[in-house]
Amino acid sequence: MSDLLLSLVVFAVVATLTPGGATTLATASGAQFGFKRSLPLLGGIAIGLATLIGAVGGGLGAAVQSFPQVQIGLRTVGSIYLLWLAWTIGHVGAPATRIGAATAPMGFIKGLLLLWLNPKAWTMAIAAASAYAGLSSSSLHLALVVGTVFGLAAALSLTLWCLGGHWLARILKTETQWRAVNLTLALILAASIVPMWW
Repeated sequence: MSDLLLSLVVFAVVATLTPGGATTLATASGAQFGFKRSLPLLGGIAIGLATLIGAVGGGLGAAVQSFPQVQIGLRTVGSIYLLWLAWTIGHVGAPATRIGAATAPMGFIKGLLLLWLNPKAWTMAIAAASAYAGLSSSSLHLALVVGTVFGLAAALSLTLWCLGGHWLARILKTETQWRAVNLTLALILAASIVPMWW
């Protein structure tokens, strides 16, 4: 493995393991629904990241950077979507008290949208594609390499965070504890919007 490819793998693992919107959502889903029922969401997030970074590596990032209006629109839509997800997490009680739509975990499409509408993910994708452009002279090959590495790293990271949420659910005993954890996760997710606007 070349030094540059090894560097990409390390960067992808660190970037996907650090707390953020996706990891918070994976933790909340693991706590509320368990690992198995959270798999579609985790798959959506991992494939969302892989396809986003692949698309950016393939040239889409340069187009987005050329239009400030697109960046502001993406930031606005992404912020609204993350706030909606935070509100949803914050208003879910203990698993035994869920009714109606709250009985189903967020699915594949919501996970995919989380990445494609997240300016923080776009920034990371542009940085990764720029930093590791030397891996290939072909934009298609570069897109496949960086997309695959980030997709696999995200799958590993999200699995760990989701299992952490599942473990957390085993120690939560009361409705008050569930409310506190869900509110904390919602606030963390909402706070992840702040760096997008700096």
